[in-house]
Amino acid sequence: MSKIHIISDNNKKSIKFKRLIKNKINKSKFIFNNLIIVIGGDGFMLQALKKNIDNNKFFYGVNSGNYGFLMNKFSSKNILKNISKAKMISISPLEMTVNSKSKQKKKFLAINEISILRQSRQAASLSIKYGSKQIIKKLVSDGVLVSTPAGSTAYNLSVYGPILSLNSKKLSIAPISPFRPRRWKGKIVNDKSLISIRNLNPIKRPISAVADNYEVRNVKKVNVRSQKKISLKLLYNSNSSLEKKIKLEQIKKEIR
Repeated sequence: MSKIHIISDNNKKSIKFKRLIKNKINKSKFIFNNLIIVIGGDGFMLQALKKNIDNNKFFYGVNSGNYGFLMNKFSSKNILKNISKAKMISISPLEMTVNSKSKQKKKFLAINEISILRQSRQAASLSIKYGSKQIIKKLVSDGVLVSTPAGSTAYNLSVYGPILSLNSKKLSIAPISPFRPRRWKGKIVNDKSLISIRNLNPIKRPISAVADNYEVRNVKKVNVRSQKKISLKLLYNSNSSLEKKIKLEQIKKEIR
């Protein structure tokens, strides 16, 4: 039987939560096979997921940060009960393949989104394809985001992208401060085909590509696809599942 593994951020609150949870597990002899308890914020959870992406583990997040959308609220009294009754959701990451100025081809994974960003004072000039279909021939903007349903309430929402349901099998393509065409709102596509984003002017208008928090600069072309071969298992308290959190964000957006 595998031991429960607990990892935490380095701040005082995270370390305190880790100590309390560890003591409760030891006293009760609580067992949950292949479980990683992640204590921190959303950024720390993303790091933990990527480091353990091939380990077939269950991840239970405990929020010790600010918002903690991917995390659960900490309860000293009910922590073990919450874990044992938690609901599981599976999410697949995005895979980004980058062709850079140095002619190197690199691959990276993103749980939330792929960000294509202007690298200088010049706006980016991009063309976007979905499979063989041209979505937009020329987009002049600060960049563009490709977001998963799990990430659609993060950076994607900040640039007025749509909130996607977890079971939608969709991806969001959202522009960042579009200049031409000024009114282009982006596109929702299914997660089956390849999204190809090309830099139309890499010399004058350099761009970078960011997979969650990993950046590649001087990019010529980016291919993005949903990596269905990878399935990450996240656990949420039964009264506060990720689906409920996303629905609440959708309601808030409609009220605004």
